[in-house]
Amino acid sequence: MIIQKFEDIIAWQKAQDLAVEIFLTFSDLKHSGFKNQISNAVVSISNNIAEGFDRSSDADFSRFLYIAIGSASEVKSMLYLAERVNFINNEKRMKLIGMSDEVSKIIRGLIKSIAKK
Repeated sequence: MIIQKFEDIIAWQKAQDLAVEIFLTFSDLKHSGFKNQISNAVVSISNNIAEGFDRSSDADFSRFLYIAIGSASEVKSMLYLAERVNFINNEKRMKLIGMSDEVSKIIRGLIKSIAKK
């Protein structure tokens, strides 16, 4: 299957789902610095997938995909902190980290498929 637009990329769709969950989870959080940082990081995942897709080369696309993985790792790190400071409970952290891990795994698979071309 040839992907025609970034909206068809499963990693992008899952990254959007993760962003929605993060936004809903922290929407009422009073600590604006934390909320802004995790929100920016989670949005960066799907945005880098989209931006990379519309670049001129597979090498550029792969570079943006690696940036997206980095943003997913940043989200994960912040989720551990969120639990430690009681912004979320363990169950919520585990759910969101699972979603982040899934996104990263799919992106890594996409990078491998691009490299095989």
